[in-house]
Amino acid sequence: MREHGGNLDVAQQRFGGAAEDWIDLSTGINRVPYPLVDVEPRQWNALPSRSEIESLHAAARQAYATDAPIVAMGGAQAAIQLLPRLAPRGRARILAPTYNEYAAVLSVAGWDVSEVSDLAALAGADIAIVVNPNNPDGRRHDRDELLALLPRVGRLVIDESFADAVPDISLASEAGRPGLLILRSFGKFYGLAGLRLGFALSCEPDIVTLAAMTGPWPVSGAAIAIGRRALLDRDWAKATTARLANDCVRLDAEARVQGWTLVGGASLFRLYEVGDALAAQEKLARAQIWSRVFQQKPGWLRLGLPGSETEWSRLSAALSV
Repeated sequence: MREHGGNLDVAQQRFGGAAEDWIDLSTGINRVPYPLVDVEPRQWNALPSRSEIESLHAAARQAYATDAPIVAMGGAQAAIQLLPRLAPRGRARILAPTYNEYAAVLSVAGWDVSEVSDLAALAGADIAIVVNPNNPDGRRHDRDELLALLPRVGRLVIDESFADAVPDISLASEAGRPGLLILRSFGKFYGLAGLRLGFALSCEPDIVTLAAMTGPWPVSGAAIAIGRRALLDRDWAKATTARLANDCVRLDAEARVQGWTLVGGASLFRLYEVGDALAAQEKLARAQIWSRVFQQKPGWLRLGLPGSETEWSRLSAALSV
């Protein structure tokens, strides 16, 4: 099994409690989700129409400030699963450390996968992958430096799953260029990961190929209705971006009191060097707060942001023990 956050069942097995007793800070999912809207019965009992899917695409283009070809999918993960089928098997290079599904998916499909530590080392790859902002350390990359890679790789995949709160770094507006593929997650920023919604943006041939592989009903009617409304609600996005920025400062202050060092982070998570991450995770888990540790980095602890004053109080109390 590959390491991921959100493995609350592991926390329950080790430390007890029902799922609702826990504060799950092991993921980068917004704990103040977009308010659920009423979904018409037909969204549940009828297949989505082409016009409804296109209305979702239009909302995503507006939210991401692009006119590039786009296809909705069952989360960004669905697009990752299809990456090996976009081109003949070859060399894949991944800017690491990062989200571990890329290496796993491409390796299983027979690609020659290597992880590199700087952008220049991606040159020559048939598929080059950059997560921007990066998960788990929040590293960001300049737009021009990323675009300069395009003629040096077969296909450049930019995962912007955590870019909603920092739209200035997004390359979505450039996604119509041949060889550039942008992946966006809906569920993280909007706090509705269970909806399973994401988008791929690219040039027309790649989007046609991806759309053919996902089939005529790639997302549910409920995902279309909720996703469209949320993506068009720019006031909510602006207010959420401001709140997340403040909450990052607040969490970093809590960490400094513990003597933890900030490694990095994005708007929905922070990564700290804590010395003994397993001990820190267990300390929080005794208060039924779950966090993310990394087998290859025994000092790293990643925390999402609490979603209410009650959650903040529980976190402060757990850290003070």
